Amino acid sequence: MGAPLDGLKVIDFTRVLAGPHCTKTLRDLGAEVIKIEPPRGDTSRIGVPHIGTMSVYYAQQNAGKRNLSLDLNWPEAREIATTLCREADVIVENFRAGTLARFGLGYEQVKAFNPSVVYVSMSGYGQTGPWRNRPAYAPTVQAETGLTDILREHYGFDDDALMNDACSHGDVYMGLHGVIAVLAALQQRSRSGEGQHVDVSMAATMLSVNERAGAQLSGIDTNGEPPALSAPESHIFHLPDGRHVTIAASPISSSLFLSYCSMMRRTDLLEDPRFATANLRRQNLDALLAEVRAWILTFTDLDQLQAQVSERGLAIGVVRSTKDFAESEWAEHWGAIVEVDDREGGTMRLPGPPWRFSGATLPPPGVPAFQGEHNVELLTERNIDPALIQSLRERQILLSRRTARGAFDEA
Repeated sequence: MGAPLDGLKVIDFTRVLAGPHCTKTLRDLGAEVIKIEPPRGDTSRIGVPHIGTMSVYYAQQNAGKRNLSLDLNWPEAREIATTLCREADVIVENFRAGTLARFGLGYEQVKAFNPSVVYVSMSGYGQTGPWRNRPAYAPTVQAETGLTDILREHYGFDDDALMNDACSHGDVYMGLHGVIAVLAALQQRSRSGEGQHVDVSMAATMLSVNERAGAQLSGIDTNGEPPALSAPESHIFHLPDGRHVTIAASPISSSLFLSYCSMMRRTDLLEDPRFATANLRRQNLDALLAEVRAWILTFTDLDQLQAQVSERGLAIGVVRSTKDFAESEWAEHWGAIVEVDDREGGTMRLPGPPWRFSGATLPPPGVPAFQGEHNVELLTERNIDPALIQSLRERQILLSRRTARGAFDEA
């Protein structure tokens, strides 16, 4: 059987991470995605490392998309983009609010000639409101919406040392919520026959994915008990062989403290006045963790440790690098890593799809395109006069290049 989104046509005006992650997910589910890239190119093309001139970062979010590079400042380029939007099922963009409208490609303008289109706009703070024009990047939105404060609260860094972690959570989560928006709007279109505009905000996304938000907004004093299930307080422990593990629970929590004491066979700790309440356990956390570390160091077999931890319904995880995990027996079984053409005669290793469908076959990983690689192909498919295509290339309205930085090709 085909892929779930076979036949779906997506026009991708996105760049860097949030939007490209959304459209890459749609592509991996079977959609045809045409990426329209501006003259300067997607900023992610300069992301290191490179294999030849191809950025691995760019390839991870864009492999399998066809690429058309246009300078939309020219009416001829806008006409080509309009032609593509006319036939689109889905359009995704992640510019600042109102940017594409200046080129005649905003939702209301596209709706006039393609009323069934699902048009998704992704931005930091949404398309309306007092912050609509604020620049937004994952670290700044994570700071505004509480994630950085959670890091400060739970890791206790002084203000000068505190920083966001190394992952762009806001971008990736917003990209996935963009996918949800597309699928929901397509389902509604299947009933009504009408498209719509979906406004996706990174700030709203970060609130929605914060499982602690309800507790934080309640204002209720928890008397030192960790809110929610205390994922950030899953401590790291050494094994005798030098590896590190984490247990997905904090002994500060009263219920989980009982579990720790039980799995450690240390009921005497229940009588220790230093650990009588959550507040006291937090105050004496170093001493409590020392007891846990001493217990873990008695195990020379990871399976035995896991078995004893599992008795109390808890789990352990080995701290691995991404490369180490990719070489695990689980990753091999799942097919978690795929080989993607690196455009230099070899391959690069990238994450594979996170789904398995019993009644569908997903497309192969696809090839990361150079900027404008499919210009002629895409325009020829739409019966555009070859002489006009050549003129657009000569005037650098239709652009292509194979370098991360540098001059445009004429090829």
